Amino acid sequence: MIDMTYPGAVPMHKVNFDAKSEYDMIQNYKVLQEVFNKLKIDKHIEVNRLVKGRPLDNLEFLQWLKRYCDSVNGGIMNENYDPVERRLKGGKERNSKGSLKTSKSLQANNLHNLASGDAAGINKNTVSKQGKIGVAAASSEVRALSKEITDLKLSVDLLEKERDFYFAKLRDIEILCQSTKVENHPMAVAIKKILYAADAKESALEEAQEFISQSADNGETEEANEEETD
Repeated sequence: MIDMTYPGAVPMHKVNFDAKSEYDMIQNYKVLQEVFNKLKIDKHIEVNRLVKGRPLDNLEFLQWLKRYCDSVNGGIMNENYDPVERRLKGGKERNSKGSLKTSKSLQANNLHNLASGDAAGINKNTVSKQGKIGVAAASSEVRALSKEITDLKLSVDLLEKERDFYFAKLRDIEILCQSTKVENHPMAVAIKKILYAADAKESALEEAQEFISQSADNGETEEANEEETD
């Protein structure tokens, strides 16, 4: 009725004549509301009520719409208006624009895929370069650690040789002190006190020195007694 009263005012390609869901109906009423606003028709469409399909609400709106159109055209029908042709024309425009949108959407998707492919290629190259840098850094670190391990092994070998050298010397001294000719000599006894000490304390050295000192004093006393006897 609005399209007949104001020819060309309604964008028929936006109207969905097969609307069944509330969403499609709401879109149609939005189109009608836009036309009302464009024509400065002061009427708010109660979309939420009309999409429910209640007969009374829809009848009330149609009665208002009929009265409004009659007030504009004086109740005279436009005999040149062909509603079927307008629907067909609107459908063709709708399909044409829909195809155009689909084509543009496909082009956009293709461009997006190409861009994604390029981005993926760039990302792969970046990851590859980063991977090479990471491998090079890891190899350098491995070489540094290998050198450090080699140096530590050399240090351990030197320490073990030095340990074995001094252990052999101490073993020779121990064997000498255990020989029957000197095992009871104060110096040999003092050395064995140090060798057989339970732990590395200064008391072992002090005890050995004290033992030697006492042995020397005892020796001097014995010599003095022998001289007196003579």
